[in-house]
Amino acid sequence: MVELAKIEKVDLREAWSNEALDFTPWLQENIDQLGRVLGMDLEVQEREASVGTFSLDLLAHDSNGRPVIIENQLGTTDHTHLGQILTYAAGYSANVIVWIAKEFRDEHRAALDFLNIRTGAEGVEDTKFFGVVVELWKIGESLPAVNFDIIVAPNDWRKQTVAKSQGGTVSERNERHREFFQPLVDTLREDHQFTNVRKAQPQSWHLFAAGSRGVAFAASFALGGRARVAVDINDPDRERNKRLFNQLVEHKEGIEVELDEPLDWARLDHAKMCRIATLRQGTIDDDEETLKEIREWMIDRLLAFKRVFGPRLAELAE
Repeated sequence: MVELAKIEKVDLREAWSNEALDFTPWLQENIDQLGRVLGMDLEVQEREASVGTFSLDLLAHDSNGRPVIIENQLGTTDHTHLGQILTYAAGYSANVIVWIAKEFRDEHRAALDFLNIRTGAEGVEDTKFFGVVVELWKIGESLPAVNFDIIVAPNDWRKQTVAKSQGGTVSERNERHREFFQPLVDTLREDHQFTNVRKAQPQSWHLFAAGSRGVAFAASFALGGRARVAVDINDPDRERNKRLFNQLVEHKEGIEVELDEPLDWARLDHAKMCRIATLRQGTIDDDEETLKEIREWMIDRLLAFKRVFGPRLAELAE
């Protein structure tokens, strides 16, 4: 008879005695494990991100640069944390809200289900609420392993996740975009530690965390047959975007000297966001040799933008 080992459940406190000091930092470093379960590429922006007088455990972005808030509990869910996730969702205009806990009360599961139904209504921006149980399991004397079990999800999430895992239906043009951006993402991650993102998406742009709320470094194919690298300032707070843009304009001369090129400074008064960009000719329909040149140009400019804009954005945030 074949001998099989027994799987044993481990108390979470054996690995993380303190939620804020142990579990949240661990999750920040291992955000890809949660991302795989959710079917998202997640990149942490900030730990203990402030929302008024409150502090959100983790503020992340998905591969489209949309805000994802993550709130942790190493115990049973309570009304306090339910109120907090709603406060954080409003504070960051989050597209995805993830509540992680050891155990979910039936009332709180019902509340998340209700929110998923209501925020998916016609005319309302789609916001996804996830309830995730965190567990530790081990086999024999092995080290414990983490298991994330999604017990609450939006109605269409499982269908979308299955479609994505099976390849989904992607246009030929968008597939070319994905093939273009994948080597760019891999090079930035593996050679330059620029990002933790692993998978490019079938779309004409890619956003990377800039380390400042509402700001991202962007590489894209823009209108007019041009390739673009930019600083996108797109916080939910329109006035904050314009104020930050104006502050950066004060450093325009020094920034352009350091980058050794003039930039396109677009305040975009008709829109919420602002953009500071460099452009060159190029489309996804160019030949392979030209696309390789565009990709190398994008990587070079993204690294330069991070070097030049990164410290200034950090200083202005302080």
